[in-house]
Amino acid sequence: MMATDHWRTGGGVGVDNAFAARHDAGFGAEIMGANKFGPPGWQDDPDWRGWWGEEPPFHTPTYVLTHRPRPPLEMAGGTTFHFLDASPTEALAVAREAAGDLDVRLGGGATVVRDFVAAGLVDHLHLVVVPIVLGRGTRLWDGLEALEDSFDVESVSSPSGVTHLTLTRRHAS
Repeated sequence: MMATDHWRTGGGVGVDNAFAARHDAGFGAEIMGANKFGPPGWQDDPDWRGWWGEEPPFHTPTYVLTHRPRPPLEMAGGTTFHFLDASPTEALAVAREAAGDLDVRLGGGATVVRDFVAAGLVDHLHLVVVPIVLGRGTRLWDGLEALEDSFDVESVSSPSGVTHLTLTRRHAS
């Protein structure tokens, strides 16, 4: 997924690139969990500025959910990290305000995605499944049984071995 032309000039241009190109389209804010922003303990390092260097790929207000908020962090390219101790509903309200007429992207990790889906706050979800076994981590689907009753689920496999899962909420008619 990251080896596509969208992320790196000269990268792949197939199915993975088509999905990657959607990363930026129509989003005015992002929400992510603390572990996506940094490794365990980053909150104790006042100089930690995220994994991405001085110009993160978000280009929007980005809300990091953490129990230890800090002042906003302005980065190059339009990304400002805001650190919130908030419930999913509260965080989404703040991000929606910042996004204006655009959508809010939920960037992960698994616990954050699961909490927002369980709270009924997700309309569209794109997951990239990579065929590796890490042996540890957070289980995304725990507590989300019968998800297929509320979402249409599509899967697209690519030659890279990646599978793209797309879940779209069914609205009552």
